[in-house]
Amino acid sequence: MLEEAMKGLALRPDGTYVDVTFGGGGHSRAILERLGEAGRLLAFDQDGDAAARVCSGEWIVGSTRTQMLSTTHYSLPTNFTFINENFRYLKSFLRLHGVRQVDGVLADLGVSSHQFDVAERGFSTRFDGELDLRMDRRSETTAADLVNTLGEEDLARLLKLYGELPNARQMAKAIVKARSSESGIRTTGELKEAVQKHLPRGMENKYLAMLFQALRIEVNGELEALKEMLQQACEVLAPGGRLVVISYHSLEDRLVKNFMRSGNFEGEVEKDFYGNVLSPMRMVSHGAVQASEEELMRNSRARSAKLRVGERVKN
Repeated sequence: MLEEAMKGLALRPDGTYVDVTFGGGGHSRAILERLGEAGRLLAFDQDGDAAARVCSGEWIVGSTRTQMLSTTHYSLPTNFTFINENFRYLKSFLRLHGVRQVDGVLADLGVSSHQFDVAERGFSTRFDGELDLRMDRRSETTAADLVNTLGEEDLARLLKLYGELPNARQMAKAIVKARSSESGIRTTGELKEAVQKHLPRGMENKYLAMLFQALRIEVNGELEALKEMLQQACEVLAPGGRLVVISYHSLEDRLVKNFMRSGNFEGEVEKDFYGNVLSPMRMVSHGAVQASEEELMRNSRARSAKLRVGERVKN
């Protein structure tokens, strides 16, 4: 949803923007191509692999602002800054780099294509790899730690809350039983085998995706980090600045929608004596923007994507 995201940001050539989910660099490249010499882009990503891609410079190929230095290395734009940190620290690191207000913030949530396609990261159910699921491999707790140490009740609660699995209790019981072996559950294949009997016929992939989603959200503290980022984005946005968020499941989208509409995560709209909505944000998009059929032909992962645009209310 690249073009929709760029339109939502309402980019100005001299503006300052933040891509809080650098990933493969596609959105950052598109923003840079639309900025002039006075514009600036700062990008966040906690993943070390993303940092490596930035250093290689390969992600920026095709940009009109790129100068090729050799066959394998490229100079990065001088108006680009990469920050290898979780976006929950948005405000602190912007200040560290001398930025107090920005004109737009973009977040493309969830797992990047690069993470999905690396077996040893454990994000995809297609491969048999380590049951890791950490977006930042500097953190200590992995998905394997969770499935091998959480009590059955706590595990069931996690699968129900973050995976929205109808049979969360049965899944948790099966996992606890399977981990009783000396080695426990250490790979994605072993986890899939443990719950195999509880995957409804014809819906195996969907239920596995829900299971992995629940573990991933807990391992990375994703929903709390999202809340912190949204609040800080509102604080750093200049009046009239845009917040564009692409989410991939209902838990994320609900938080984003409520915050953009009401300024809180419960969605409770407060009004003044005259009936005016008291919120630091206003919704720009009426409902969620979804991927076109043309894009779905190119990228089936976009099927669950929902894009919302909010604007910082002018004082």
